[in-house]
Amino acid sequence: MIAFVGSVFSPYYAWAQHRSGAANPENHCALNLAIYSKGKNRWTMTERSAASVQRSANELIIGPSSLQWHDNHLTIDVYERAVPFGQRVAGKITFYPDHLLNFSTPLDSLGKHRWGPLAPSGRVKVEFDSPDLNWQGQAYLDSNEGDEPISLPFQDWDWSRSQLKNHRTAVIYDVREKNGLEKVLALIFNPNGSIESFEAPPRQKLPKTAWRIQRQMRNTSPTALQTLEILEDTPFYARSVLKNQLLGEEVISFHETLNIPRLKSAAVQFMLPWRMPRVR
Repeated sequence: MIAFVGSVFSPYYAWAQHRSGAANPENHCALNLAIYSKGKNRWTMTERSAASVQRSANELIIGPSSLQWHDNHLTIDVYERAVPFGQRVAGKITFYPDHLLNFSTPLDSLGKHRWGPLAPSGRVKVEFDSPDLNWQGQAYLDSNEGDEPISLPFQDWDWSRSQLKNHRTAVIYDVREKNGLEKVLALIFNPNGSIESFEAPPRQKLPKTAWRIQRQMRNTSPTALQTLEILEDTPFYARSVLKNQLLGEEVISFHETLNIPRLKSAAVQFMLPWRMPRVR
């Protein structure tokens, strides 16, 4: 689940910026929810204008859905319609962080794009009426922010998150900029709140997706890398579950690849409104 204030993938936001040179990010908000469950898959990303958005220190309301921070947990009430068939998506997500961090680091050479985990690990409780889903498991919460469109500095990136032993979380951000510079963030987040950097293993190519997106993963052993499942396969973005080796451990990693030139292509911008409808 992603809550967008100024949706980086929004064609409407891109068109507004192109017309005026600047656009109000609160006029381009969306709650993106992807449910992967056999026979119950759902995808929501309806964009809403500032007229349907309210924000405070503890709450974000986007149309009929909302996020609220309580004393020790976050609740997300979802009331959306899935695309492309309009199925109702209704339920509650409750996230209990193991601990909270005030950590942010630049992703680009000019420091205009920043990322940081708010909670590197935690528990999630999912209670949905439509589709009928109820489960609990392990979860993660992070934040991205930027002062300009991601299409300006970046060429592409690979990101992964791996759960290590002793309740540690490893994140690798492997970023390539248009100017040829590369930046690799390889960080371990410990349960006591401390953060350690480590040397990222060599970059290893994964099989291309059906849309011919080249995915790459930092992996210790060239024989240990395996794609278990591709959750999202789009012309510009892939989300996958991998089995790999990291820091001497066999781990399951959540992985994503973003290709910016594909995102900005005229063909993709034409297709996006079918995936991301907009209402007031």
